[in-house]
Amino acid sequence: MSAGGEAIEGVDVEKVTAWLVDHDATLQPPFDFDLIAGGRSNLTFRVTDATGRRLVLRRPPMSHVLSTAHDMGREHRIISALHGSAVPVPDTLGYCDDEAVNGRPFYVMEHVDGHILRSAPQTEKALDPAARRRASEHMVEVLVALHEVDVRAVGLADLGRHEGYIERQLKRWYGQFQQSQAQEKEAGVHRPATVVEEVYETLCSRVPEQQGVAIAHGDYKLDNTVIGDDGSVRAVLDWELCTLGDPLADLGTLTIYWADGQTPRDPRMAPSTSLPGFLTRQELADRYAALSGRDVGALPFYIAFGHWKLACIMEGVYSRFAAGAMGAQGAAAGSAQQVIHRGELAKKALESL
Repeated sequence: MSAGGEAIEGVDVEKVTAWLVDHDATLQPPFDFDLIAGGRSNLTFRVTDATGRRLVLRRPPMSHVLSTAHDMGREHRIISALHGSAVPVPDTLGYCDDEAVNGRPFYVMEHVDGHILRSAPQTEKALDPAARRRASEHMVEVLVALHEVDVRAVGLADLGRHEGYIERQLKRWYGQFQQSQAQEKEAGVHRPATVVEEVYETLCSRVPEQQGVAIAHGDYKLDNTVIGDDGSVRAVLDWELCTLGDPLADLGTLTIYWADGQTPRDPRMAPSTSLPGFLTRQELADRYAALSGRDVGALPFYIAFGHWKLACIMEGVYSRFAAGAMGAQGAAAGSAQQVIHRGELAKKALESL
């Protein structure tokens, strides 16, 4: 139960409280644990102690975790390694791999004050046009900084293989998609998504040459950052999909979520960036190219790959949600129409190559 007396699904309050105090004696129980809205995969809780100090706890879904996914130790390692670099990340408090404490491994980090911008009305209220432009520019600057991190210097050279990123990602996500489909059949909630299979074959035949190796965030977008009042990126969050690989994949991911005046507004895409002040998609790409020195000519492929990967992820979310893995507090999963929509967007992007 929390300090308010309510049971918290996903947190063993008594044991986690003891773990927190053991790792930082300055913390003052009792703690309040509040599920942070917006997560569709790992569960993220805001933890507030009796003095008002805030932390964040991350743990995997309640059950039905796919193999290699939701690795809390990996996330904690990456954030800790990047501390002190040009990439803003929260300070970490500690990592717990003893499942006797909370049923699953988890880690705790400091809460970073700022805005997590998930809607146009929220963004319009939080940032003026000048701050929106700064947020656009700094998002690109931070992404370039991430891709320039010396992986050996920060101890992440063994985080993943250095070459063949897209090929590995295609194999991984197609495998996850097939596994999700199999779980749905077992649960009696299966729905076909053949467009995912069709795009997979096309992507495999058109993989561009990888431009070096970098830390690839895997889900870099506006609402996976904490933005300050001035538009600066105060912290990059959600490192669940991070590995070593092709830096342009991150630019493709950023682009698919970046709605501007040149693209139709779509409820599946973050609409905040269509507000006055934000850069356009083309300006994002041009800025990345200028700052990184990389050729972004193959960006349409990475946009297609990003849509396809998201379709595979949404299939996994649906599979877990349908089986009850996200718990009673879990967000509603993507519908079959959303998976098909993403697949069709991927096909259109591939046609533009």
